[in-house]
Parts: sequence; C-alpha cells; structure tokens
Amino acid sequence: MARMRTVSFKLPEELDDLLGELARRGRTTKSELVRKGLQALAKGKRRSVTAAAGKLVGSLQGPKDLSTNPKYMRGFGK
Repeated sequence: MARMRTVSFKLPEELDDLLGELARRGRTTKSELVRKGLQALAKGKRRSVTAAAGKLVGSLQGPKDLSTNPKYMRGFGK
C-alpha cells in the first residue's frame, strides 16, 4: 500500500454531511471516498454533456445552425 499523507481541507457543513452519508452507504471512509473521487477526476472518468444525453443527441428536428446563426435570435427577449 502506498504511503499516505494527512491532508486537511475545509468543507461546508452540507457537503461534509453528504460525504459522510456517501461513505456510510458505500461502507467506506470519507478519506477513501475522496481518494477515489480525485482519482476518477484525474483519469477523466467524467461524462460529457453529449455522452450523458446519449440517444437524445440528434433525435430532434430543427435547423442545423440554430446555435450559431444570429437570425434565430432576432427579437429574442423583447
């Protein structure tokens, strides 16, 4: 097992409560949960918005340039 350092950081009470609850549910320690979370973040195990949307991507009808063509913004917010 790798040698461990002790690290101290501050969390808002709500986040600390959530961390404790997740640790209890996972039957692990807060430290282990934070280590795993940091490792996952460093390895890029986060899903993009496109990946999270899955099959919804490309399933809607509409102009292909909706997000880039300024003509669709005319009168918006008036």
